[in-house]
Amino acid sequence: MTNASEMFVKALENEGVTHIFGVPGEENIDFLEAVRKSSIEFVLTRHEQGAGFMADIIGRLTGKAGVCLATIGPGATNLITPIADANLDRAPLVAITGQADTLRMHKESHQYIDVVSILQPITKWNTRIEQADMVAEAVRKAFKVAEAEKPGATHLEFPENVATEKCENPQCFEVRKVRRPAPDHKAVSSVMELIKEAKKPLIIAGNGSIRKRATKQLRLFLEKTGFPVCNTFMGKGAAGYKYPHNLFTIGLQSRDHVTCAIEEADLIICVGYDIVEYSPQFWNPDGDKKIIHIDFDQAEVDYWYNPTVEMIGDVASSLWELNEQIDDSFDRGRGQYVQKHRNLILEELHEYDNDTSFPIKPQKILHDIRSVLDGNDIVISDVGAHKMWIARMFIVEEPNTCLISNGFATMGIALPGGIAAQLTYPDRKVLTVSGDGGFLMNVQELETAVRLGMNTVNLIWTDSTFGLIEWKQRNKFGEAFGTAFTNPDWVQLAESFGAVGMKVNEGDDLQEVLKKAFACDKPVVIDCPVDYNENVKLTKRLGQLVCPI
Repeated sequence: MTNASEMFVKALENEGVTHIFGVPGEENIDFLEAVRKSSIEFVLTRHEQGAGFMADIIGRLTGKAGVCLATIGPGATNLITPIADANLDRAPLVAITGQADTLRMHKESHQYIDVVSILQPITKWNTRIEQADMVAEAVRKAFKVAEAEKPGATHLEFPENVATEKCENPQCFEVRKVRRPAPDHKAVSSVMELIKEAKKPLIIAGNGSIRKRATKQLRLFLEKTGFPVCNTFMGKGAAGYKYPHNLFTIGLQSRDHVTCAIEEADLIICVGYDIVEYSPQFWNPDGDKKIIHIDFDQAEVDYWYNPTVEMIGDVASSLWELNEQIDDSFDRGRGQYVQKHRNLILEELHEYDNDTSFPIKPQKILHDIRSVLDGNDIVISDVGAHKMWIARMFIVEEPNTCLISNGFATMGIALPGGIAAQLTYPDRKVLTVSGDGGFLMNVQELETAVRLGMNTVNLIWTDSTFGLIEWKQRNKFGEAFGTAFTNPDWVQLAESFGAVGMKVNEGDDLQEVLKKAFACDKPVVIDCPVDYNENVKLTKRLGQLVCPI
């Protein structure tokens, strides 16, 4: 007869799971034995946080929940950060944790804590599986809830005695697609009226605009209307770089060229915009903008975000409805007003393309990365000062080719995330970009990459400080405090793991170093000194910014 562990793994196979990332423990060995006999590949990681970030990135890249595994107590609590990250970054993830025998949960007991209660605030749903015949229902619900809009994290706790119980009814649920509702026809009419009345409309494309077929319909909407568009950090790639009215990324708290365009606009159309990653306070400081909200869910109640019309439903379906309403009589010339802003942005993007100074300016690093990578190759950004430069100035043509954590914004995500991206797309180049602060937070996963034979290339922007915090300190107080540290020899560190270490020594070295790195058959770590004097220069420039008339 099938036991609960075997039923659990059978249910995961039924969900289409191909990889489980995790760390073994005494309380999950029965589950692992069932995995061993299954079609699912278990990827042993060197820390539960690495496992969680790998599942997180799988979810963002595929739309299907990534799965991570930990054991009791400290194993489970090590998953807290990636679970929270997946939940706020809207990445579908299912976490599985082992637990003590249910017969000792009522009293003080070795390594036992109430993990279900701990994870309740940072998951969409989580539960303890208390008997074998709960497994099929619990697994189906965990995946259904995690993958439903807005996606996020769910958690299943699996006590060690339940793991060996026999199932009386070992049947999986059929996985059926659930169609999301289309928008209300009155909302469609109201939106079209506002769009036709607007003289200077502008679209903000958020995280939801690159999910569930939405990008295709958004690009068609742009083609039909000629409206200007910008994206949030996590909406990069929603509109192609070559679209003539693309203002690229909004997200800095400072005033920027794209903010000037928003000030000039008389209608803001928010498509899949998620205020968790960028507060509307920064682009609508007076709370008086006329806003259309197009999203899977109703708008959050926020003083600076009070939409005139909310068009609720599947984002792709909503955009399709609008596209059907647009005919040849539609005025397609209303995006021209942003050209002056776009020209200034393009000047900045290419200002240092040929710069050879050393350490290398952030803008030059991004230019060299873009020169080496193809349009569908993947960049995964860690969190730090480099993230701000990548978000603002890295050119992206396709969605989900530049992944940034900006909901929970977690340091340490890039290295393990690169492993997950390479497993998902083995034929694409995968580059992770980290600061020297964030890289060491999950450096142990370099062994995982070596063991798996990955050719992920990991670029470290080296400046021996927590650069983003120093940037903010210098802006506010004029000096930095508590941010400086020393680094290992990155080349020797990489080689000690069995990876390849490289160092950039000149201002024009990086492109050649990257090409050599991608030609290797092992993971590569690249030490790239960065000139972060550009941080304060950028702040000063934006602080003096005068919007063109």
